[in-house]
Amino acid sequence: MRLPRLTKPYKLRDYKFSLVLLVFALSVIGVMVVGSAKASVQNKQIFGVCVGFILMMIVSLIDYIWILNFYWIIYAVAILSLLSVLVFGHTANGAKRWIDLGFTTFQPSELAKILLILFFARFLMDHKDDINDAVTLIKYAVLAGIPLALILVEPNLSTTICTALVICLLIYVGGLSYKFIGTVLLILVPVAIIFLSIAVQPNQPFLKDYQQKRILAFLEPEKYASDEAYQQNNSEMAIGSGQLTGKGLNNNTTTSVKNGNYISEPQTDFIFAIIGEELGFVGCCIIIALLLLVVIQCILIGMRSRDLAGKIICSGVGGLIGFQSFINISVATNMLPNTGVLMPTVNIPMPARSIASCLLTNGLLLSFSFVGLHIYNEIAVLF
Repeated sequence: MRLPRLTKPYKLRDYKFSLVLLVFALSVIGVMVVGSAKASVQNKQIFGVCVGFILMMIVSLIDYIWILNFYWIIYAVAILSLLSVLVFGHTANGAKRWIDLGFTTFQPSELAKILLILFFARFLMDHKDDINDAVTLIKYAVLAGIPLALILVEPNLSTTICTALVICLLIYVGGLSYKFIGTVLLILVPVAIIFLSIAVQPNQPFLKDYQQKRILAFLEPEKYASDEAYQQNNSEMAIGSGQLTGKGLNNNTTTSVKNGNYISEPQTDFIFAIIGEELGFVGCCIIIALLLLVVIQCILIGMRSRDLAGKIICSGVGGLIGFQSFINISVATNMLPNTGVLMPTVNIPMPARSIASCLLTNGLLLSFSFVGLHIYNEIAVLF
């Protein structure tokens, strides 16, 4: 078997510059908004974006098919990184989600999401002819369940849900039958309703206390206005106060929710509140439009694929960006219970996270779009 080369001969006209420009625009806005939210982390954001873009360009020149030849190693790295955080992780607020590297912190679950997309892209391509067989589905469930369980015990329920949604999307794109999907939904919907009805009861066995309080605060915000619902209520107030065009970045307005320190850590989970207050409705629409265009680019690149792995990678990356954006914005606007999901590209104040986002998602997409028009002439080299 002849392995594909690390890189492919590319033509500049095939490079997806539109995707680069979209990511660049989001990153620039992210640097400005994060700097306005908390000036002390702006330099970290700039450094992370610069390093991330350099590495993104390097990865975009690598043939993704070459990467997929090491899919079991990729899976092992994902599992070992999730295990390492449980052993060496830094505990904060009762959770072990980060590893302290000295100069920054690293969240293995962020890296694991990208690695799992790569692994399952190759796994599903290898099983495209028997994807609906019971044995294949059991293998998929076990291989998906291990990393999901490791993320859940950190504990990190929001990332577990987001990763699970992406994994479900991958197997759907891989060719899962609608009959099986319908059967699963008929089971999962009533189970989810029963679970939620039990989860809000006193002394329930499924959720930790803070997780239950967040759900209850979402259902009864007036009852938890001074504690669990405080952040989201102030986030809504900040977004509404921005009106059409906002109060401006780095403003000194005394009526600003941000300037009054009513939102803790605004540069991370509630960055959309800062966007709404300082850039207004127009700024919010621009951010949502840019994120939507990135997702659309993922879909369009995937539609050009002549192999299943490329289609799955593009769908997985697009789904990951879409799911995370939807959850982050929904939390900031009080449409979902409070979680810790970041907005892709915009609010990543740590260099490691910026690298993980820019490098391992957009770099891989660029890799696919760049080789897409050439790779199929030599597709036989894969096997």
